[in-house]
Amino acid sequence: MNAYRPKLWTAVGAAALLAAGCTPAKPDEAPAAAPAPSSAPVGEAGETAGGEGGGGEAGTSEAYGAVPAESRTALRIAHLRGFFLIAQEVLKSPDGGPEAAAALAGQGMLEVFDPAAAAFRSTGLNEAKLRAAAERGDAASLQAAIAELDQARRRTGGDPAAVINGMVSIAAGLYTNVVVDGSVDPMEYQHSRGAALSALGELQHFGGGNGKAQAVKADLERFLKLWPGVDAPEDAAKASTPAAVQAQASRIQLALS
Repeated sequence: MNAYRPKLWTAVGAAALLAAGCTPAKPDEAPAAAPAPSSAPVGEAGETAGGEGGGGEAGTSEAYGAVPAESRTALRIAHLRGFFLIAQEVLKSPDGGPEAAAALAGQGMLEVFDPAAAAFRSTGLNEAKLRAAAERGDAASLQAAIAELDQARRRTGGDPAAVINGMVSIAAGLYTNVVVDGSVDPMEYQHSRGAALSALGELQHFGGGNGKAQAVKADLERFLKLWPGVDAPEDAAKASTPAAVQAQASRIQLALS
């Protein structure tokens, strides 16, 4: 197992705030920031790819660009929920704990919530619950945040099939960064697993007896099994290749279509 090693996202976030003069971001717009290590493609509605690099970045902006406008806020909620779901798993893992869980939840707030804060707030969610989870990372606060996101998702509407389509794209895109030059990045692995968890969780928003939901459930469960646990295995490239992840994502998207 790989020990938890957080990225220096908090330092980048602090630098961004300083560069922006601590000015709040405009609605649905990425906040002004100091030059990033790599350029970030921008999708529709000012949607950035969330601070991930390379394939993960492209996978995220492509996902947002492909989702109809009426389902885009629902995708944002599901995207953010993925960070809280993986934080919940990390909290319970041998190498995790509240600090590691809070870091993951906080990264979701920085990368997904903050650039589109107005869209999130328009759903009527209790932002304080999300901030509390990102600060404390304990079981109660994480569960409360996830419940808050699920309630906001139900109020938002949007097509669950489109949201699942977007989330499997995000998960597969992020997974391309798990193994780079023979080195395993445990954080990219957890981010991509969180997206897969959220894709599976989106089934709850179809409504009872939906044939499409039943048809895609087994494919989503197989998709999640490509991440064998909360921590990246040292042989991640052999356990599940990016091509295998993308192939299963394509099967799901075909079933949804």
